[in-house]
Amino acid sequence: MKESHYFHDDTVILNYSKQYFRSALELLSSEGFRDFLGLYLPDLKENHYQLYTWLHGRKKTDLELEDEIIKVVKYLLVVEPSEIKDDLLENRADFLLAIEEAYNFWRKMQRVSFLYTHNEEGYQLQNFIEADNNMNALVLDLYRTIEEKLQGAPNKVYRQLHAGTNASLLLQYYDWDTPEEYQKLAGIPFVNEAMIRTPLILHPHSSKRTNVFKETDHNPVDDFPGDPDEEWICFPAKIGSLLIFAYFHRNYISSCVGMANLFELASPADAKGKRPDAIELFGVEDGTKDTTFFHDKKNNIWVGKVSAAPEIDYFGYTKKSLLTLHNLAMIERGWLPIHGAMVNIYLKDGRKKGLMFMGDSGAGKSETLEALSTMASDLIDHQETVFDDMGSLHIDENGRIRAQGTEIGAFVRLDDLDKGTAYRDMDRSIFFNPEKANARVVVPASPYYVVTHDQEVDCFLYANNYTDKRGMHLFSSREEAEPVFIEGKRFALGTTQEKGLSTTFFANPFGPMQKQAETKVLIDRIFDKLFEENIPVGEIYTCLGLPNKGDHGITKAAEALMNFAILGKAEESDK
Repeated sequence: MKESHYFHDDTVILNYSKQYFRSALELLSSEGFRDFLGLYLPDLKENHYQLYTWLHGRKKTDLELEDEIIKVVKYLLVVEPSEIKDDLLENRADFLLAIEEAYNFWRKMQRVSFLYTHNEEGYQLQNFIEADNNMNALVLDLYRTIEEKLQGAPNKVYRQLHAGTNASLLLQYYDWDTPEEYQKLAGIPFVNEAMIRTPLILHPHSSKRTNVFKETDHNPVDDFPGDPDEEWICFPAKIGSLLIFAYFHRNYISSCVGMANLFELASPADAKGKRPDAIELFGVEDGTKDTTFFHDKKNNIWVGKVSAAPEIDYFGYTKKSLLTLHNLAMIERGWLPIHGAMVNIYLKDGRKKGLMFMGDSGAGKSETLEALSTMASDLIDHQETVFDDMGSLHIDENGRIRAQGTEIGAFVRLDDLDKGTAYRDMDRSIFFNPEKANARVVVPASPYYVVTHDQEVDCFLYANNYTDKRGMHLFSSREEAEPVFIEGKRFALGTTQEKGLSTTFFANPFGPMQKQAETKVLIDRIFDKLFEENIPVGEIYTCLGLPNKGDHGITKAAEALMNFAILGKAEESDK
């Protein structure tokens, strides 16, 4: 990004490599601060009209008012209000209120800083964090100085808020194995390191995903527009065992920041000189609302595109588009993608149980695991998450069924969590629209080495939220089990575009649905192996889709699972 700053809607990006403020006077004298006032005053006019009209006094233009505000605030840095002759200080209480509103307006914005580096030396990382910390302290000190002078007394309580930025990204240019068709992307900087100030609360324009990912007949890179160095950055992600380059338009920088909590950030050694397995272009301004993918067989790269639109300003689009590319690549390699969750439960008696669930959004996977953790707390020493949304099953070199995950974090609905969970992990979390329906949070879940380790599976269960039964049921054969998993039936709870009873091929609209013939071959192979190895395959009844929402089956499902998988009781409950 060549400019010192960039404002778009409620997003602001500060380029420390272009301009860095070392004093409040430098900040107040900058073009960026004036641009900020140019956004603040119209907002004040719309939301606090009386204060806005008072500020204007003798019918000043907004530009004249900006000049006067900057002049008065500069004076307040060095002298007392009583020594300044200006209309704005005739009523200190109102001017203080205007300062408070400006500070709140700034803090409601999604604020990210960039610092470019051209080497990998350790002091660069230290300087990048220190620079952002100093900027945070500078803004906070400026606000407090003006506040305390206008109120005529020091504060009694000091709150250490995130006054500067919400996040900071250290960017570096990587030379990667770039095929001729992808030269448009060669000049885009990569995220080398990331720092986020948690808990981070973001307010994207949308809180629901309403699209379907479709295959296209041409490479989206062919339509890639704009000046890449000016408008785009790349987050190199290690998703499962794959390397995926996720390119973000700067208008969707909050989605890029959210990546740091969900996917492993690839190191320079992982990305330099390498060819990615997949490439995602997020926020392409092409006048459409496409969410497409393409398989570049010549270069063996899966390429996805999500077009720019207010609707896609939702982290779910970022996550699912990348997981779709991952799943398509894994199907090609003979691995079966699983839309669900898996945990390893370590018992106090020394045993470990790998529990895998499959089911689309709202099926009750997370709720069942939360209930199980609470119910069996005296038996469980600890547990680790292998995947919270997407994983895969494969047959290893020894001919055994094994599972792997994709994400190091979890992107979940706040309503799906036990009431204490979101608060327990709040200090590391990124919240999306917590005040709205379908509020989400991204929390770190497991280290990358756990996610990509070949995990043993002790049972594989379909999360059934639509059948009026309780507990769980085990299938006796592949022929009995497969149709339930393939049909992918669930009662949609409105977290996506679907509502009511619906079916999705293998409960997975992110790859398997688009490649059903190829996936069916893998399903037959994996399910044959599951029953050959006597790995229990069944379904649990969560009842979350039943009309009587108070009569759900989470408790009975967790109890049946505990009795079977942990206590080893042979009987099952499906009445």
